[in-house]
Amino acid sequence: MSRTALRICPLCEATCGLTLTIEGTRVTGARGDRDDVFSRGFICPKGASFGAVDADPDRLRTPLVRRDGELREATWEEAFDAVAAGLRPVVERHGPHAVGVVLGNPNVHTMAGALYPQVLLGALGTRSVFTASTVDQMPKHVSCGLLYGDANAIPVPDLDRTDHLLLIGANPLESNGSLCTAPDFPGRLKALRARGGTLTVIDPRRTRTARLADRHIAVRPGGDALLLAAMAHVLFDEHLVDLGESAPHVQGVEELRAQLRDFTPEAVTAACDVPAAEIRVLARELAAAPTAAVYGRIGSCTVPHGTLASWLVDVLNILTGNLDRPGGALFPQAATDRTPRPAGPGRGFALGRWHSRVSQHPEAKGELPLSALAEEIDTATAEGEPVRALIAVAANPVLSAPDGARLDKALGSLDFMVSVDPYLNETARHADVVLPPPPPAQSPHHDFAFNTLAVRNQVRYTRPAIPLEPGRMAETEILARLILAATGMHGADPAAVDTMVIDQTLGKAVTDPHSPVHGRDAAEVALRLTGDTGPERRLDMMLRLGPYGDGFGARPDGLTLQRLLAHPHGIDLGPLASRLPQPLKTRSGKVELLPQPIADDLPRLRRARDDRADGLVLVGRRHLRSNNSWMHNVPALTGGTNRCTLHIHPDDAERLGVVDGAPVRVTGAGGEVTAPAEITDALRRGVVSLPHGWGHDRPGTRLRHAATDPGVNVNQLLDGSQLDPLSGNAVLNGVPVEVAALTAPL
Repeated sequence: MSRTALRICPLCEATCGLTLTIEGTRVTGARGDRDDVFSRGFICPKGASFGAVDADPDRLRTPLVRRDGELREATWEEAFDAVAAGLRPVVERHGPHAVGVVLGNPNVHTMAGALYPQVLLGALGTRSVFTASTVDQMPKHVSCGLLYGDANAIPVPDLDRTDHLLLIGANPLESNGSLCTAPDFPGRLKALRARGGTLTVIDPRRTRTARLADRHIAVRPGGDALLLAAMAHVLFDEHLVDLGESAPHVQGVEELRAQLRDFTPEAVTAACDVPAAEIRVLARELAAAPTAAVYGRIGSCTVPHGTLASWLVDVLNILTGNLDRPGGALFPQAATDRTPRPAGPGRGFALGRWHSRVSQHPEAKGELPLSALAEEIDTATAEGEPVRALIAVAANPVLSAPDGARLDKALGSLDFMVSVDPYLNETARHADVVLPPPPPAQSPHHDFAFNTLAVRNQVRYTRPAIPLEPGRMAETEILARLILAATGMHGADPAAVDTMVIDQTLGKAVTDPHSPVHGRDAAEVALRLTGDTGPERRLDMMLRLGPYGDGFGARPDGLTLQRLLAHPHGIDLGPLASRLPQPLKTRSGKVELLPQPIADDLPRLRRARDDRADGLVLVGRRHLRSNNSWMHNVPALTGGTNRCTLHIHPDDAERLGVVDGAPVRVTGAGGEVTAPAEITDALRRGVVSLPHGWGHDRPGTRLRHAATDPGVNVNQLLDGSQLDPLSGNAVLNGVPVEVAALTAPL
């Protein structure tokens, strides 16, 4: 007999509500939850395939421990014994920085990934931290940290009320949105146009999103920051700057004017390949719109000037008066945000508090560049210990980081490695211990990170749709036990981790004069927490201390876990609202429009005006039915347009003798790959495109379906040397490559 259960989809950033059909302990169907307060029934192919993802037969069911050089099934007790025995000697002999931690993208899609990694890093004390952010979004964190004093204070476009939306390097019809959580992004864009609004897309490819737009500008890859700087120049030059209500909260306008004086449209047009007249029109239309928002994503982040481009996105919103106003770009207020504090100066945001050992890359947001992981393992220097042990949580850097072949070899040289992953993938195959979390249907879900980026304030929580099956361990318990094993407390009750966090949080809250529990007894407050598990008690605590919370009785109508559980489709908390100056944590207490690190990097952008790159350059692309490297093992999500082919313009194909469907060799600084050509005029001349996340052809993995059509690893074309200097983000787009036709079939 079948039943239904609600679930928030964890397969991309849109966080759509699902209604699952369940027979016994198996998900047999998934449809959009029409009563979900945020997604209103929208679903994409990934969500519709939830059951297939959940039931993938290649998902590991038990831990694996390496014995006699081979990974073999083991009990949970044996696995954590091996973790403690492998990690603690490294820490005790070489210090905590000799243990590296790699956190992958899926962490932000799970409760466990949100609640435990920071506890692990704090308890371990390592500075050898690497995440997917430095092959994706770190430029946005850095630019917002410098502008607003908080790297997580990221304004998002008010999609449902804006009159004019300019997207640069973003393709939300394929990605469903990123750093902008918006179920049914396509529908919201269509609604924008239906109400008479304007959509402009800047992208070297004519993506599905670009085809929907009023105007598509095919910028030269890597020219994003120059184009945006020239638009800002026009605003100053034509007296179109109007900060609106945000004016009292902004400093540095005149200094910015002086710095942008020589970024005229005429000066940048050759480098970005957009006519000067068109740049002026873009700026004028942005300034003239009743409300407007500029939104940039991965295409404008993963380029040589990614932080400057991300900064200029916000600069344009500020100069046109669209920061922090309805219809512009606003700061969301998540239910689990910290208790709001009175506005005033903060500690600010600092870069380079420490540096990587080999190449001296500065840290950003507590992280080192993922591109540097291989050299931090395989290169000896006089300064500090190399990484000798690695903890990888939901991470597959062999495919996601540049020069995967070098990293592949480096991982094999480690003294010890533990991987928390449901698959034996290209990275986990090197581990000495693999700890597999259960399928998503057996896990609870709350979006801690994505609600801080949502286009509407709301809160939702779903308990597991299916009970944890025998032999499985909850991901929250896996990570709690990992923390204990890595920090010398192996064997302690894993519930102690949650208790410790609760005690520390409430201990600080009762001494904070701005907290709703100020002056109360922390132990008494803790007794009022509800929830069936430690993670639920932590969620209840965060909700009650948060901006909508009941303050443990101080606000009787406020939010609690129990109230949230009584609303299974979520609670709508209203549209985004103006919040300045409250989110600002800069030392001045204002938006610092021209931070010094940005000013110091502008000469590099000036030099780029003279760049005249010859030959082909490479850009990536995203598929709607894929998310990085972790969905290619699901048959329902591969095939069709979701293929690893090299897109090339017809003129370039003719010049190089490339035939549609025939193999081509693509060569970059890091190596070469061979892929089928797909000739299309959907991208500009001089640009080729390969999708990321492919390359499932290494031995020792257990990804049977992915291995039938493995594709190639686009990141193998990169040697890892090209980084955005401010953020440490890898340069993945606009990199030079050579393409040659091959005669032999693939």
